[in-house]
Amino acid sequence: MPIDEAWRSLVDDAAIFPPGDAPLREATAAYGARSVDEGAELVGTFVLKDTDLPLVRGFGGPLSVVVTGGAGQLAGPASLCQKLGLRLAGIEIALRDLDDPAGNVRRVVAAAEALEQEVPIHVELPHVGSTASWKAAADEVAGAGLRLKFRTGGPEAPAFPSAHMLAHQIDAALDRETPFKCTAGLHNAVRHTGSDGFEHHGFLNVLVATRLLFDGASVDDAVVVLEQRESAVLVEAARALDLAGARRWFTSFGSCSVSEPLADLRELGLLGG
Repeated sequence: MPIDEAWRSLVDDAAIFPPGDAPLREATAAYGARSVDEGAELVGTFVLKDTDLPLVRGFGGPLSVVVTGGAGQLAGPASLCQKLGLRLAGIEIALRDLDDPAGNVRRVVAAAEALEQEVPIHVELPHVGSTASWKAAADEVAGAGLRLKFRTGGPEAPAFPSAHMLAHQIDAALDRETPFKCTAGLHNAVRHTGSDGFEHHGFLNVLVATRLLFDGASVDDAVVVLEQRESAVLVEAARALDLAGARRWFTSFGSCSVSEPLADLRELGLLGG
């Protein structure tokens, strides 16, 4: 039975990134061989660096390409994918200018306008100290029809945004009618303290919070949802809400593990069609 649209292509396979660090050849082979029982319907794109593109000739799956440089390197992956016959499904770029993130976005926009093909571009805004600076950059992203990317974890504590910060980021994306994806730290469905000692957000928490914010809930209400650790509470909310509709905004998250989110959804009884 097909899985619910709320979960289809929710996970972008980032197996080659930390902490998974799978060899590229093994990761692409696993992506291509994944069966329905192993989560094929749950998985969307394969995530890799722009520098890895020459190594995946013949790969037939959709690719999300992480740009390793600045805006000036945006055109390279797009043209190389065309040359190699690869399916470019998205480009992800992190801003590097912490002093002028809005200006940095404008440089990304200019580079995106020069591309010969239309492709979703996700812009990762830095966790700058100024809320006004962050919002100005988000305005530039939205105004150009680009998308946002939120970092929700990593090897160090600053990579994990607080529930309050993440709720504000999601709310800002919705206010600007801007789709977003998340990256890192969302292997599991429900918020928990990881073995690394950090507080990990749950992808189910994020999806439920997104739906509630879209329906008019306050940021404070979303913080409560993002901090919820009781799976039964989240499952009840998930079954009552149109989470498939929320996927218009929360499009996917990158994870070096597919088996963990798949196992969690099965354990919670949420994969029924």
